[in-house]
Amino acid sequence: MLEAADRGVCIATAPLPEKSCGPCNYNIPLPEWLENCLANVPAGRGDSCPTDPEALLALSFDFAYQLHSGQVRASGEPYIIHPVAVADLLRDIGGSAAVIAAGFLHDVVEDTGVTPNEIEARFGAEVRGLVEGVTKLGGIHFTNRTEAQAENLRKMFLAMASDIRVVLVKLADRLHNMRTLGALQPDKQVRIATETRDIYAPLANRLGIGRFKWELEDLAFKVLEPLSFREIQQEVASKRSDREDRLATTVQLLKSRLDAAGIKGCDVVGRPKHLYGIWSKMQRQQKAFHEIYDVAALRIVTSSVENCYRALAVLHDTFRPIPGRFKDYIGLPKPNGYQSLHTAVIGRHRPIEVQIRTADMHHVAEYGIAAHWKYKEGGSPADGDEMARFNWLRQLVDWQKEAAGEDHNDYLKSIKEDLFDEEVFVFTPKGDVVGLRKGSTAVDFAYRIHSEVGNHCQGVRINDRLCNLTTPLQNGDFVQIVTSKNAHPSLDWLNFVATPTARERIRQWYKRSHRDQNILRGKEILERELGRDGLESLLHGEAMARVTKRCNLANVDDLLAALGFGGVTQHQVTNRLREELRLQEAAAAPEVSNEELAKSLSEHSDLPSGSTNGIPILGLEGLEYRLGGCCCPLPGEVIMGAVALGNHGITIHRQDCSNLAQTPAERRLPVRWNPNSSEHRRTYPTQLRIEVLDRVGILKDILTQLSDSRINVSDARVRTAFGKPARIDLRIELSSCSQLQTTIGQIRSMADVLNIARTGIGA
Repeated sequence: MLEAADRGVCIATAPLPEKSCGPCNYNIPLPEWLENCLANVPAGRGDSCPTDPEALLALSFDFAYQLHSGQVRASGEPYIIHPVAVADLLRDIGGSAAVIAAGFLHDVVEDTGVTPNEIEARFGAEVRGLVEGVTKLGGIHFTNRTEAQAENLRKMFLAMASDIRVVLVKLADRLHNMRTLGALQPDKQVRIATETRDIYAPLANRLGIGRFKWELEDLAFKVLEPLSFREIQQEVASKRSDREDRLATTVQLLKSRLDAAGIKGCDVVGRPKHLYGIWSKMQRQQKAFHEIYDVAALRIVTSSVENCYRALAVLHDTFRPIPGRFKDYIGLPKPNGYQSLHTAVIGRHRPIEVQIRTADMHHVAEYGIAAHWKYKEGGSPADGDEMARFNWLRQLVDWQKEAAGEDHNDYLKSIKEDLFDEEVFVFTPKGDVVGLRKGSTAVDFAYRIHSEVGNHCQGVRINDRLCNLTTPLQNGDFVQIVTSKNAHPSLDWLNFVATPTARERIRQWYKRSHRDQNILRGKEILERELGRDGLESLLHGEAMARVTKRCNLANVDDLLAALGFGGVTQHQVTNRLREELRLQEAAAAPEVSNEELAKSLSEHSDLPSGSTNGIPILGLEGLEYRLGGCCCPLPGEVIMGAVALGNHGITIHRQDCSNLAQTPAERRLPVRWNPNSSEHRRTYPTQLRIEVLDRVGILKDILTQLSDSRINVSDARVRTAFGKPARIDLRIELSSCSQLQTTIGQIRSMADVLNIARTGIGA
C-alpha cells in the first residue's frame, strides 16, 4: 500500500458502522457481480463471520463503504472506489470470497479506527490474516522513507510465507494505484513507479502472474521513461495495420496446416508484445525499434501436451525455424510454474516468435499462483511440487531473519536482486531442477539447496567431474556438492558468489561464529559514545528495547553483536536511542500545536547582534557592513561585497546571489572570510523552508533535532492548508556552510519531512 498522503486520502476516525447491506444507494459505480451480491443479501443481515460467500462479500463491502465515507483520493473521487477496484481485480483472477473481502478491507486498519480484532470478530480469522498481511507497520517511528519501505517489505514477505494469497491483494492494490497515479505530484509518481518496477513487477513475475506483471511494467515505464514510452507507442501504432495483415495471413495458413495434420481444436492468435518488453530488448541488444523483429508474435493453444509437440512439428515444417531460438519450458518448467514451447520462425519475410501451450498452461501463465486454487482454503502449498515452487520465498524469509539488523539500503538492494527471474537451470543428482542467476557457482547452488550444505561445502562435481568452486554453472549441468563436517565458509567466497542469498549466508556464519567478541566490541563502542555511567541501565531500558526492535533484532545482545561486526552503525544506534528517549519525554508532556510552539518561540527570541571583536571578513577593515538577508552568506562560502546606495555601507552577498548579479560591477567589492578570525564561534542567521506532512508534533521533533545539535532557532513560522503539506519557515544560527549541509541532511532524513530548501530571510 501507498502512504496515506501518497494515496491522497483524508484520514478520519468514525464509530464502527452497523451492518446493513441489501438494496442501498451507494452513489458510486459498482461491478455487476457486486450489485448481485448486495441484492441477494437481505437488508439488516448482520451475521458475524458469515460463511456464505455472497454474504461475506456484501457485508465486507458495506463495512468498508461506511468506514471510508468522507475520505477522498488525490483525484477527488470517493476513496471507496479504490477498494472496490482492488476487489474487482482479485475476482477477475479467480480469488476466493475471503481474498476478495480482504480487497475491500485492505485499508481499513491503517486509515480508520478499526482494529484487526474487530476484523476477525466480523469476518473471521482468515480475512483478518490477509488484511494484516497487507497493512503497513504501525506504532513504530521511522527515521526516513527507506527504513519504512524496508520494514514493510520484511513484514509482507513474512506474511506471504504463511499465506501466499497476501501478495495477490498487495499486487492488486499496487496495480490500481499505478492506474490512477496521475493525480499525485510528479516526484511521488516517480518514487512509486520506481518501487513498482524494481520490486512489485519482478514479484508478480516470480509468482507467474503475467497479467499483473505486464501492466505494472508498462505503467511504471510510462512514468519513468515518458519520452521512450510515447515513441514506442507511436511506432507500434503506426505499423499496426501492416503487422495485423501479415499475422492474419500467417494465422490462416497455420490453422489450415494444423487441421490437415489432424490437430483439432487449436486456437491460433496474434500476440502483441508489451511496450516495456520491446524497450528492454532495445536497450539490452542496443538496437533500434525497426531491428526488433518480434514486436508481434503468435500463440498456439492446444488441447493436450502431445498436441503441443505435434503443433511444433507442423510449425517447423511450414516455416523455416531460426537456429538457437527453441526452448522447451514444458519439459523443463520455469520455477514460477510457467510452461510453454518457445520457438522463432521466418514467416512472410519477417521473423515471428511463437509460443505453444495447452489451455491450462495458458491459464497458469496469465494468473500464476492464482490459477492454483489449492490456496483457497489454507493459503499454503499443498504438496511437495508446490512447496518446491516457492523455495525461493522460504529461503528469502529465512535469510531476512538471519540478516536482521542489516542496513535498510543493503536490504532493499538485496531484495531487488533476488526477485529477478533465474537465467540458469541446473540439475541435482536426483534430477530436480534448480534455477539460479546467470554467473552462479557451486557455492550459490549449495546455499540454494540448504544453508547447512553451503556452510559445509568442500568441493563440487559438475557432470561427474571434480571442478573448482569458482566454476560458473551452465544450463543443463548436473551438480553434486561434496560436504565435510569440518568444512566451513571462506571469506574468499564473497569474491565470486552471484546470489544475495549466498553472500548473506556466508556473512551470517562469520557473525555467529564470533558472537561473543562482537558483543564486547559493540559494548565498547557504546561506552565511548555514551559514557560508562548509566550505560547498563540504558541497555536494559525501554528505549533501547525499541531501538533493538527497529533494527529487527531479538534482544540487546543481538544489537551489540550487530554493532560489533558492523551490521548496524554506531550512528544508527545512538541516533535512534536519542530519538526514542525524546519520544518518551514527549509522550509524558501535554500536546502543543505547531502554531502555538512557533508563536512562543518567536516571542522569546531575538536576532543576534553583530560583534566588533575580531575581523570576520577581510577587505572591509574600517567599513560598515551587513550580511545580505536575501542569501544569508555563511563562513566557507564564496562572498562578494556590494556598495549600497545612500551611504548605507557594504552588503555582503554569496557570489551566486541573484541580487548581486543585478549590482553594477563598479559597485562590487572583493572580500573573503577570514580563516584566522578570533570570532570562529560566532553564528550567523540562515533561513530554511521545510515542507512536511501536517501532524501534531512535527515542529517539535524538528526543533528537538536542532537542539540536540546545539543549534539555536531564532524564529519559527508554520503555514497549513487543508489537504496539503504544512510549510515550516525556520531562522537558525549557524557558524559555517558545512554545518548548514549537515543540518539540512539531518532534517531531510526525518520521518514526514517531504522537502527542505534554503531561502532568504523574509522569503
